[in-house]
Amino acid sequence: MHLLTAQKLSVFRGERLIFKGLGFSLRPGGILLLRGANGTGKSSLLRALAGLTPLAAGELFWNDLSVFKDREGHAARIGWLGHQDAVKPALTPAEQVPKAALAAMGLEKFAHLPSRFLSAGQKRRLAIARVAAAKKPLWLLDEPTTGLDTASIERFLTLCRHHRDQGGLIIASTHTPIDLPDTEVLSL
Repeated sequence: MHLLTAQKLSVFRGERLIFKGLGFSLRPGGILLLRGANGTGKSSLLRALAGLTPLAAGELFWNDLSVFKDREGHAARIGWLGHQDAVKPALTPAEQVPKAALAAMGLEKFAHLPSRFLSAGQKRRLAIARVAAAKKPLWLLDEPTTGLDTASIERFLTLCRHHRDQGGLIIASTHTPIDLPDTEVLSL
């Protein structure tokens, strides 16, 4: 059984058709990596899957039910990581994310430091920890490894493996390799 199915998706950015007729299906535990040059529509596809950008055509199904018939329900199942980290600079990491999620991303020693003092990589790790802590079944991740060092990428991959083991889905745009077995790749 497929948990998420996209059929004949088409998306415009402004007046330009970015892609058309795009489709894929993911079973529980599925990971789909979006690859392609800058401007090919990876971020636009993620935004459309999240319901942030309207589809020009096509259908998106969760458990064989159209997500457009229950937009609020669909939004509630998404863990979103965009280009912006959505980190609140005045709050500490401990005020934004549970302690276990901070530890998973190696941020426990920064737990009580205002987030505005974190480096770009530390803010990205905090944003990843926020997605993981939300416990949503569908992660939509736009360039999740941007700004991460090797150790942080490994922490991220550990979270991905755990999410997959729980039956969660991940769709991620990336220019860098994400070393997880049995991932599907969609080239745009």
